[in-house]
Amino acid sequence: MAASLAPAVWTGLERAHHAAVDALVCGHLARSGRGESHPVEDFLFTYYSFSPAQLRRWHPRPGTVLLGEAALPRLRWPGYTRVEGPAGPGVGLDVAGYLARRGPTVRQVRGLLRAIAARPAQLGCFGLHEWAMVYRVPPERIRHARWPLRLGSARTDAVVEGQRIRCTHFDAFRFFAEPARELNTVQPTRQSRVATEQPGCLHTAMDLYKWAYKLSPAMPGELLRECFALARDVRVLDMRASPYDLSRLGYQPVPIETAAGRAAYAGAQRAFAARAGRLRERMVELCDELLAAAP
Repeated sequence: MAASLAPAVWTGLERAHHAAVDALVCGHLARSGRGESHPVEDFLFTYYSFSPAQLRRWHPRPGTVLLGEAALPRLRWPGYTRVEGPAGPGVGLDVAGYLARRGPTVRQVRGLLRAIAARPAQLGCFGLHEWAMVYRVPPERIRHARWPLRLGSARTDAVVEGQRIRCTHFDAFRFFAEPARELNTVQPTRQSRVATEQPGCLHTAMDLYKWAYKLSPAMPGELLRECFALARDVRVLDMRASPYDLSRLGYQPVPIETAAGRAAYAGAQRAFAARAGRLRERMVELCDELLAAAP
């Protein structure tokens, strides 16, 4: 059933969203203006194809009618139309038109998220995917070559060889250095994503942001922003546990080459998995609501 929001209500939600997103991306935008790169935070705007401006755009939950003249410019936004609500005409998402175009995407995202949620979290990977990406790679070809390896090349390679690598995420695995691929206990592919991804994986948690923005503009701004904030926090752990020395940026390492470091990583991983699980559940509910509205 449609719900109507008065102008003062929805514009307040929109302003709050803008302020929260601005706080999350201001550092990235400032560095971009200076032509500076950042090995941790830039990932969210280079690996993921959603700009800060797109993230900043607030959308209500599907079925919501925005009242008042302030909503009229949204008629120029993709997916919006004039709709009739319980409090009169306004502007909202054209749900039928959205599903006609994006229904397969909604079903795909829902299927993947439900499959992930049905599995137990595996917490024994210890972030070795980042180590596998530099395994036996010449220094000049390392992805973040500006940043030194904490243990040097030889000791970094020894860590990879001395641990059991069990990466279940295809988009992490595909960046492994070639000699490291055969060391992985599974061989994930793009086609096997639904069968292999699991809720303990840091990259699976980060990817909630990707699946959220792929559902835009049907994805409520608040939920999209929470997924981005999770991805941002997870990325910090991802790189703190990596072989790189990022102490000059204020990131203290999580030394997964030690028992204490592995325990710390698994504890943080468990907390992120729980946080991601709550967001995943809300995203599945949204997909269910959208598909229930299909003709």
